[in-house]
Amino acid sequence: MFLGDLGFPILLAGKLMIAKADIEKLVKEKLDDEMFVVDISVSKNNVIHVYVDGFDGMSIEKCIEISRHVEHSFDRDEEDFELEVSSPGLTEGFKVREQYIKYTGRQIEVLNEDGEKLEGTLKTVDDDGIVLETSKREKVEGHKKKQLVVRDHKFKYNEIKSAKAVISFK
Repeated sequence: MFLGDLGFPILLAGKLMIAKADIEKLVKEKLDDEMFVVDISVSKNNVIHVYVDGFDGMSIEKCIEISRHVEHSFDRDEEDFELEVSSPGLTEGFKVREQYIKYTGRQIEVLNEDGEKLEGTLKTVDDDGIVLETSKREKVEGHKKKQLVVRDHKFKYNEIKSAKAVISFK
């Protein structure tokens, strides 16, 4: 970790490194209550990646608006930077609680801390974690045929190695 991660600009080889906290503040100025920051990264070379999303998705126009707002807030003579603003792809893992909220009631895949991969419907999300409902056909005592068994799995956020949306074309 370097000081730029802590919100302090630092000087690198004669150029000022832009603070992540400054970028986040500028981005949030352009977001409404239905939108959220997923991730912001600033490399040593001032390559800035901003990932934003919304409960109803994120339009390209909104990403352009955010990009222009951030870009016009810095003096190019003092800070040389490259900026990319986008929404995370469908195949990207969840990084913030708001992403879980967005996918409540939908299919997701969770890899737990034990390396077990579960796919199911995200039932609930709260401050502590999530509940994932899975269903699978299993042999049940007293039945000749496999029965559909539905289970709820509770995960605290720190027990989840990764989680992402399941893409279905059904």
